[in-house]
Amino acid sequence: MRGAVAVPLLGVVLASVLSGCGIRPTEVPTDFGAAPSRVPCALGGADIGTQSARGVPVQVFLVCASQLVTVDRNVQLAGKDAATDRVRVAQALLDKLAEAPSAPEKQAGYTTAVRGGMTVSGPREGDPEDTLRLSTPPEDLSAYALAQIVCTYADSAAADEDGAVVLGGADDQPARRYECTPDVRARPGAVPPPSEPASGS
Repeated sequence: MRGAVAVPLLGVVLASVLSGCGIRPTEVPTDFGAAPSRVPCALGGADIGTQSARGVPVQVFLVCASQLVTVDRNVQLAGKDAATDRVRVAQALLDKLAEAPSAPEKQAGYTTAVRGGMTVSGPREGDPEDTLRLSTPPEDLSAYALAQIVCTYADSAAADEDGAVVLGGADDQPARRYECTPDVRARPGAVPPPSEPASGS
């Protein structure tokens, strides 16, 4: 009988001790700063404002939540006709794709699969005039990197008049004409950019 009385008595004692210390097990501490955002690919206005530096405004595609998402960038293109020079625009965009995302972009889940050091040149003899040849052949790029490049170029002066991109490598392989489709933007790791041999190659 004495043991039966002791159990509820112990509970009362513990409850009063916890109450006296101000400990409430059901409360969530609120003095550790704001909780990290669980919404992927959401950038705050402050980070968007940091992109408003001087230069030519462009958009590039980064990877976020396994999709391609546009972000604003600025590139420096000196010279009267630089903004319409397909090769120079393509190189500037490639350099921006290879840059590491900003700290807020990383926190929001943005990444890039494009590696630095890649270069772009114009067409060779026999290529269509709008051909861009990468120092790394398109077929050697990862699925995400190829999708990023194709979709970024397709939305810029580097594209042909139909919005497609003619790409080749530094080797002797013929160039191919790539398209950026909604499926590619939605699932770049699983859906490669549709391509076909470029006429004139």
